[in-house]
This record gives sequence, structure tokens and C-alpha cells, in this order.
Amino acid sequence: MNIECIKEKLGAALSKVEKITGKNISLPILSCVLLEAKDSTLTIKATNLDLGIEIKLPVKVIKPGVVAVSGGVLNNFIGSLQNDKNISLEVVDGNLKVKTEHSQALIKTFPIDDFPGIPKINDGISFTFNISDLIKSFKSVIYSASISTIRPTLSSVLIYSEEDSIVCVATDSFRLAEKRAKVKKHKDFNQILIPVKNIPEIIRTFEDIKDDVTVFLNQNQIAFVYENIYLTSRVIDGTFPDYKQIIPKEVKTEVVVLKQDFITALKISNIFSDKFSQVVFNISPKNKTFSMTTRNMDIGENIHKLDAVLKGDDLNISFNFKYIVDCFQSMDSDSVSLYFCDTNRPMVMTPVGDKSFLYLVMPMNK
Repeated sequence: MNIECIKEKLGAALSKVEKITGKNISLPILSCVLLEAKDSTLTIKATNLDLGIEIKLPVKVIKPGVVAVSGGVLNNFIGSLQNDKNISLEVVDGNLKVKTEHSQALIKTFPIDDFPGIPKINDGISFTFNISDLIKSFKSVIYSASISTIRPTLSSVLIYSEEDSIVCVATDSFRLAEKRAKVKKHKDFNQILIPVKNIPEIIRTFEDIKDDVTVFLNQNQIAFVYENIYLTSRVIDGTFPDYKQIIPKEVKTEVVVLKQDFITALKISNIFSDKFSQVVFNISPKNKTFSMTTRNMDIGENIHKLDAVLKGDDLNISFNFKYIVDCFQSMDSDSVSLYFCDTNRPMVMTPVGDKSFLYLVMPMNK
């Protein structure tokens, strides 16, 4: 193989691809990127067996060929070159020679036959999605997924179709986040479960793109395609909990509070909370008061009153405040609505004026 290309474009592609390489000591080939040059195109591939990615670049192909090299070494070397515009890559005596005007390196290669194939979806369904909306949906829910892999369905993000929207959901059984986004040209499909550990790499790959991507689905894989980028993820074989059953159907108490006031109160709760991070909401529409109480036997206690619009029945209910604070990153509105049924049912939170996001938190036993 022997090619010449623009260093900046190669470096940008490698920075995306290299992050998906694996760190499996028993399979060193997973730490490699595969470079395939032919027909004026360089295809760069990487996989960790959960995720696979291909990026194509226009290059000058002097001699076609395929080579596998350490993704980290190649990316770090090219990323460190500051004053060079062009770069050449050539296989010399079984190694990859990387050369610019000011620097050159010889990088050890690996057997290309050991490099795993990246699945291509040739069946299933497809839809078009604005990638900015998709990334926002992922960011709105991923923090609610379980970090434990004991129950794979809970350490995943659920995606399903409903009318003209795609719905993303994640839960760890203590809290749940749901985000809806409009889509173009989609067909109804059954639930798709993407491992939550794969979501940050999907976000990182596409976060600087503002256009539409095409998403392909089948029973085993989901793929995201945009111009010269193809990224595919394994999906989980399982059934996500029927979460709609735990969303209260009736509201007996409602609170509308300024988001920043709520955040400030929760920060103060952190100072005086016990080892269980318990905060008690004291809601009294009759007396027009909403306060939050935290108590620690070794520190003291705090009662913080908030200005709020209150409706319904009086209620005292406890939560782990750490499960509440995460959701504010998903709310763009200035105010938050809190809905309650009773002390044994979850609290539902939504941003005022935005029906696309819902957050649910289970109460604590006193």
C-alpha cells in the first residue's frame, strides 16, 4: 500500500475511529485500525466487537493495499504533527511508514486476516433522523441506565417508534428518563435495546454533524450512516420493562417551581443529607408552602422553603436527591412541574412547556 492524503482529514477520521478500538489483551488485533486503499479511497475501520466503524476518505492511491496497525500509535503520532499539511502512508518491509515534510515513523503492522469483519445491514428497516435530535435524545436519558450489566436490558437505552416520533428510554429501576423526538420517513418497529456503554461513542462520532443520518435496524444490529461514515452497534436481545405501567395515571398533588431554585435547594440538601441521601418534600397546597428537609445525626438538619405554585392534596414524601439532580441537564425550560399520586408512587417531573421529556423517580421508604 502507498497513499498520499491531507493530514488534517486523516487525523480527524482517525480520532473518531481510534476511540472505538478495543482494549482486549487477549485479542490485540482489536486495538488496531484497518486501512484499506483502492480506487482513490482510503477506508479506515475499527471494532471492539460491540461497535464497528468505517470512515472513507478521498486520497491519492499510488499502490492499493490493506494494512492493520495500532490505532492509538497512529492516531497519537498524526495528532502530534502540527506544521504539516500532507502525509504519505506506505507499507515498507511489512511495516507502515508514515511520512510528512518534517517527520516520519515506522509502525509495526498486524496480520490483516485476524481483523474481524464489521456487520453490514442488508435487511430490516430504515428511517431518517436529524442527528442533533438523536444525540439530544441519547444525552437526555443515558444517565438513567444501570451501570451494572447483571440485567442487560437495564444497562441499555430503549428505542421504539410511536406515531411520528422515536422514543428513547433508560432506567435503573430507581429512576427513569423518557425523551421523544420527531423523525422523517420511518416505519413502525419493535423495541431496540442499545448497550448504554456504546452510546457515548455514537454521540462522539456524530456530535459535530448537524444534518440527517439514515438509521438501519435489524434483529441483531443498528447502523448509523452519514456520507462517508458507517457506524454499527450490537443490540441487546431482551425485553425492556413495561415502564408505562408505573407512570401514575392520576395526579393528586402538583408543584411548579423554578428550576434554578430547585437545583439550589438540592445542593443545600447535599450538605445536610444522611448516608442514604434522603430528602423529604413537605408539600402543603392548603398552607401554600413547599419545603425540603434533610437531616444528618452527625451534622445537623436543614429546612429549605421554595416559592412554588401548588395544587391538590398535602403530601410528605422522601427521595434520594441524587436521583433527581441528574435530570436537569435534559430540561431547557426555566420551570419544572412535579406530579405526585401518593407516598408509595413515583414522582413525575417534566419541563414546563415541553412534553417531549419525562423523568420519574421512585420514593424512598422512610
